[in-house]
Amino acid sequence: MSSKMPPAVRAHALQIAHHEMGHYVVARTLGFATGGITLTVTMDLRHKGGASINLVQPIPSMEAMKAYLEARIMVLFAGAMAQTLSCDLRVDKAKATAILNGAFGAERDDAKLRELRQLLRNILYPETNLTSTDRITTELKAINDRLWLRAQDIVEASAHTVTELGAMLVDRMVLVEQWGRPADTYEVVITGEMLERLQAVQDIAPVGRPENSGRVFEG
Repeated sequence: MSSKMPPAVRAHALQIAHHEMGHYVVARTLGFATGGITLTVTMDLRHKGGASINLVQPIPSMEAMKAYLEARIMVLFAGAMAQTLSCDLRVDKAKATAILNGAFGAERDDAKLRELRQLLRNILYPETNLTSTDRITTELKAINDRLWLRAQDIVEASAHTVTELGAMLVDRMVLVEQWGRPADTYEVVITGEMLERLQAVQDIAPVGRPENSGRVFEG
């Protein structure tokens, strides 16, 4: 089990587990249905992780679309934020920004964020002149900063849950046997059903839940 992990591997695994649990916990808080969590970490600190989040929701109005996009952006912010939680359970903004800019392989989150921010800005400011680049930049920054602060508040308010679930995830990692060569990879798969039975998950109070089905994996 993970108790035999080299200290550097365990420390890295905990960071990535916090990242995935950040996506997971904030998604549930904002009303998205969730599935399972996966995590793989190698001895040389390569990793792959995913949190299954149901993105299918009815969007009957433009206001609902705005709310959906805002929630989705906050869920994407949450992974990098949770990964940087310090001993006092505070988010390190500089480190979280660096993660989204490419550290530890979070480029996919940032790419999604860029597109969703622009889509939200297009909806909020439909009369934009395409040549007003300074104004567009200012509007995008305002959207980013507002949702960043809201996401940070949720992550820090949920920090005990994120770290508790992250430690549980790492504690269940096992060294994978590999035929013909030494095993060098720890991995864990926790199904949605298993997570739903945990008290820490049951205690997360969502503001609403999407209907239907259809999942994506956050990285």
